[in-house]
Amino acid sequence: MIRSHSLRTIIRSAPSSAASEAGAHIDSRADRAQAARSNAAALIVLLTGAFLSPLDYFIVNLALPAIRSGLDASSAELQLIVSAYTSAFAVLLVTGGRLGDRFGRKRLFMGGMGGFVLASLLCALAPSGAFLVAARIMQGASAAMLVPQILATIRSTFPKERQTAVMSLYGFVYGFASVAGQIGGGLLVTLHPFGLGWQSIFLINVPVGALALAGAWRFVPESRATRTAGNDWTGLLLLSAFFALVVYPLTQGREAGWPLWAWALLAASLPALAAFVFSQHRANRAGQDPLVELTLFRNPVFSVGLALAFFFYCDSAFFLTYGIYLQSGLGWSALAAGAAVFPFGAGSILGPLCSPAIVRRIGNHVLTAGFAALAFGFAATAAASLRVVPGGLFYAGLVVAGVGHGLVLPNVVRIVIGEIAPDKAGLAGSIVTSMLQIGSAFGATAIGGVFFSVAAQGADAARYASAYRDSIAIVATLFAACIVIAALMKGWPRRRG
Repeated sequence: MIRSHSLRTIIRSAPSSAASEAGAHIDSRADRAQAARSNAAALIVLLTGAFLSPLDYFIVNLALPAIRSGLDASSAELQLIVSAYTSAFAVLLVTGGRLGDRFGRKRLFMGGMGGFVLASLLCALAPSGAFLVAARIMQGASAAMLVPQILATIRSTFPKERQTAVMSLYGFVYGFASVAGQIGGGLLVTLHPFGLGWQSIFLINVPVGALALAGAWRFVPESRATRTAGNDWTGLLLLSAFFALVVYPLTQGREAGWPLWAWALLAASLPALAAFVFSQHRANRAGQDPLVELTLFRNPVFSVGLALAFFFYCDSAFFLTYGIYLQSGLGWSALAAGAAVFPFGAGSILGPLCSPAIVRRIGNHVLTAGFAALAFGFAATAAASLRVVPGGLFYAGLVVAGVGHGLVLPNVVRIVIGEIAPDKAGLAGSIVTSMLQIGSAFGATAIGGVFFSVAAQGADAARYASAYRDSIAIVATLFAACIVIAALMKGWPRRRG
């Protein structure tokens, strides 16, 4: 009887248990769907921040003549309007990444975005060139606070199997921002929306940034490093000084004719770097929390990946020389020159979209393929420029180079950050982004110097075509060397820092 009663109890309870399990399964599925929607919304917000930062680097170039006439700005002020943003951004990136790791990446993202919106408004309201330079410094510093949080939040929020796809979207957005900046700057200045002139290139950031702020507050998860000992202010000041001593003369030295002060600042960067390394070793031995954990650089993939990031962004020489070649050499308008970057931009958008499929087939050899496309594409445009006026081979080479650019950018960032534990992702993201910015300044200065030296020998179209050919041939040769390094790096031992 007891046995029969127990059996009946089990039978009666079975449907209830099954129903509970089914209900739990439904709830779990609903929770997963809600989490997926939240992650998608957070990613949109983060990618908006990733879009605004490069946009404001590229969009200013074609508006400089209008800014000169509108503010009666001097040539030195025009140069600083471009370089002040880049310099402040590069100098403070590592600081921004470290602060995000320590105090919260969502908090720093929102603070950086708020500062970026305010700085953009101040840029649009600038009554003079000097005021605009100061506002651009604020804009670059704000971008340095928000950009490292994007990569760190992606690294800590999304699972490893989705990293390639997410970083490909990041590369797509970055490539699209470069195209939108070049073309959009020319369009806004030409069309004068709402009766505005050059001011519109900055005002467009205000509504976009405000929406990103609201979205970050609602959807972006908070994350930070687990180890949050005191602040390494000494390391912060020394590293900022090192980057300033490198970036400022690289961005201003060529325009000033390489005066003594530029060489003196570059020379001073070496003892500044030595002092920083010593301070980090001392902090580590004392059991403190250094600004940069130098043990990260013992990982060969991380260290060589940073070198590849540096050389990769030397293709900034292309953006500098291409526009001058078309406008000063061939007499094209600013709007036409901006539109002419579209083949490269289309390739740089296509590359990230193809990246996940390529990674599934060849893994991290995607870097080798990307550098090969860059080398081949730029070599083709350099050879085709001998005809002076761009033709079919010239533009085909730009498309191929753009595809290579779009393949390398997300994957070199993914590989470098993937070597590092999630709680140090902000630091790693800021270091790799700093290397990209310094590489950009070096490319514009060193390789761009070749262009200006050749172009100075004459003012005709053929001379500008030769200058473009020589400078871009150097870029292609540099990327040919990167093919070998990337191929060798694939087989090196990996160790997470």
